[in-house]
Amino acid sequence: MAFDLAQQPYATLGLTFVFNPYFIETARGVFAAQGATAAEAGARAQTLWGTANTLAGIVIALSAPFLGAFADASGRRQRWIAAFSVPFVLCAWGLWFLRPDGTHLLAVLTLFWIGFVAGESALNLNNAQLPALAPPGRLGRISGGGAAMGYWGGVIALALALVFLVERPDGLTLAGLPPGFGLLDATAREGTRATGPFIALWFVLAAIPFFLWVRDPSPPPGRAPRPGAVLRSLGGTLRDVLRRPSLASFLLSSMLYRDGLGALYSFGAIYATLVLGWGITLVGAFGVTAAIAAAVITWAGGLADQRWGPKPVIVAACWALILVCTVVIGVSRESFYGWPLPPGSRLPDIAFFVCGGLIGGAGGAMYAASRTLMARHSEPERAGEAFGLFALTGRATAFLAPALIAAATAFTGSVQWGFFPVILLFLAALWLLGFTRPEGDRAP
Repeated sequence: MAFDLAQQPYATLGLTFVFNPYFIETARGVFAAQGATAAEAGARAQTLWGTANTLAGIVIALSAPFLGAFADASGRRQRWIAAFSVPFVLCAWGLWFLRPDGTHLLAVLTLFWIGFVAGESALNLNNAQLPALAPPGRLGRISGGGAAMGYWGGVIALALALVFLVERPDGLTLAGLPPGFGLLDATAREGTRATGPFIALWFVLAAIPFFLWVRDPSPPPGRAPRPGAVLRSLGGTLRDVLRRPSLASFLLSSMLYRDGLGALYSFGAIYATLVLGWGITLVGAFGVTAAIAAAVITWAGGLADQRWGPKPVIVAACWALILVCTVVIGVSRESFYGWPLPPGSRLPDIAFFVCGGLIGGAGGAMYAASRTLMARHSEPERAGEAFGLFALTGRATAFLAPALIAAATAFTGSVQWGFFPVILLFLAALWLLGFTRPEGDRAP
């Protein structure tokens, strides 16, 4: 729970609600200065972000199973988590260096995704501790409670950033204060840029209980594991998946629905910026609303998981996210599913605020229930390897949704219709999930 709390602001402030729209706004300005039209500049900015997202997903997919298996064999997951936390913190701090004129644009984009890879690697090893924490019947509540704790951390971090750091167009924060109590230059967007160091400091402080009190089991006797032996063991596990249809169908399904969810997280703020014309402050307020809804719904999803199991929670979350996609495609500033809207109508804003709650809540409940269902398919002593496969399938097609969104956006010239392929991903995931056993397939 402490680790979920520590890591969440990187996603809330960085991936979704502050750095993401600031990067898109800055990149769009750079492309417009190079002669692109407003629509072309927006599409190129979205494509650049999606390409970086794709590359990071490939790195995570290729490395996660081996890292999980190696951590299991060495019996020292905590050291690996600590090692990945260092670049995570440094890269978060590096977001400060992206200036409004586009200086260091590509360098900071690279730093952001390196930090994302490091954070996902550490989170995967943290998730691998779940099967050993309690009997299977209690894991849903633990997983949901941890994810809810993370969302509350995101709410508090985002609220603090909006009140004290992130500047509005008038140069003041949401509370009407100068950014950083006047120590930061609003014209240079230093309040928004300071969210990077803020994320880094949040992680360092919030992770203290985790590193103080969580201990690895005693490492296995003998020498440190050899990479070749770890690879052979991992190969055996991969072959074993083919003989476990419930596990195979779950991994394939989660591969698709987590890919679609990641696309909504990553591109939702871009939609708000490019289609609805929201500024960073309004996107941030939207983020607070969404994160509060996510914390509450994720906690309730954990209770539902404990009572009915994780599979029904995942199915309900998929349908909720399909509804979100239809709203994204059908609603713009000018029209609501083809019906013209009067100038200044707030209906699109209200609709997308509701979607924000659904994205956060359904996504959080889906994430927590997926951890539980994976735990039901894994053995505690090899959980790092199992969750490495979980990360692999979650990222093996991580390029797919961003690539499909980028291709559909480029083909149609519309940011909205770029989200249509995400609906197909969720529908395919629901079909595959039909072959997954709710209780898992672990041997007695």
